[in-house]
Amino acid sequence: MTTRSVAGSVVLVTGAASGMGRATAEVFAAEGAHVAVTDLKLETCGPVAEAIRQSGGSAEAWAMDVSDPQAIQDVVDSVALKFGRLDAIVNNAGISAFSPIDSEDYDRIWSRAMDVLVTSHQRIIRAALPYLRQSPAGRIVNIASTEALGATSRDSPYSAAKAAVTGLTRALAVELGPEGITVNCICPGPILTGMTDAIPDADKQTYARRRTAMRRYGRPEEVAHMTLSLCLPAASYITGVTIPVDGGLMARNA
Repeated sequence: MTTRSVAGSVVLVTGAASGMGRATAEVFAAEGAHVAVTDLKLETCGPVAEAIRQSGGSAEAWAMDVSDPQAIQDVVDSVALKFGRLDAIVNNAGISAFSPIDSEDYDRIWSRAMDVLVTSHQRIIRAALPYLRQSPAGRIVNIASTEALGATSRDSPYSAAKAAVTGLTRALAVELGPEGITVNCICPGPILTGMTDAIPDADKQTYARRRTAMRRYGRPEEVAHMTLSLCLPAASYITGVTIPVDGGLMARNA
């Protein structure tokens, strides 16, 4: 019987210094996985790894700029060397990329969105692929957004990039499926993270009541648990799917 445990497996999480990335690292560590906690600066991801170790988990931190191809290759190789294997990749790192189409900064914001939100995903996957092919349960989870499934005014760089992530997920699921490597995508809806901190609480409450079935914002760990589920060895026949974790946002018409 295929196990429902990730104990002993190695997972690399990008953007793991805060929010959904940190929650993902903590959830995997609590389930016995060795976690590579990566983010832009060691000063921010280092304390996350330390906190996991203090709680009895296994984690190490690496600074990694996901827009730097050489940094990606170096970190992926270092993680595999440190832990002796690499079983799962969680492409979670992200940025906000909103701009009206006629803005003078549009091209710059567009390019940055594509670089960080899409191109980094395929670079990390390509760097990790030799190790994932050696794993008995290679798993790739890409974090997109419900903005890939619907859009907000003035968010075309972000929405287009996130939609591209869903396309990349499907294509790689088809390509890597014969090797037993699954590739799936999660589209979080309104989640309480650093990106939403600037939104006043009253506005959050109004939006959640109007738009979500659950009438609230989600918590980072609620996304993290779906990520964990997709990385279980037992999830071996789930691939190429895009799963909203959005409190019913996409299901609700009014």
